[in-house]
Amino acid sequence: MIAPAPEPPYLAVIFSSQRTEGDQGYGAMAERMVELAREQPGFLGVESARDAEGFGITVSYWQDEAAIANWKAHAEHAVAQRLGWDRWYAEFQLRVCRVERQYGKVPR
Repeated sequence: MIAPAPEPPYLAVIFSSQRTEGDQGYGAMAERMVELAREQPGFLGVESARDAEGFGITVSYWQDEAAIANWKAHAEHAVAQRLGWDRWYAEFQLRVCRVERQYGKVPR
């Protein structure tokens, strides 16, 4: 689903990943992280997709750098990050971008 977004500027965190084999608790943790992120000050929305071969992209949207830093440092998120590094991802890349403009076809 396309996340609603405020007027730019705002920040996007793009997390591209290749999963390892098997769930190993990933599904439950991924759901929990989205639930927890939604509770964080400065969180604006999230979009995520994963293909049958395990390649995925999750884009989360944030009000500012401080909101991103607080999310990165959140204790429960830190646990998920460590498990991702050790167990769930064969490889990943994270990018932080500033959204300067946007356009598209969205419901009114």
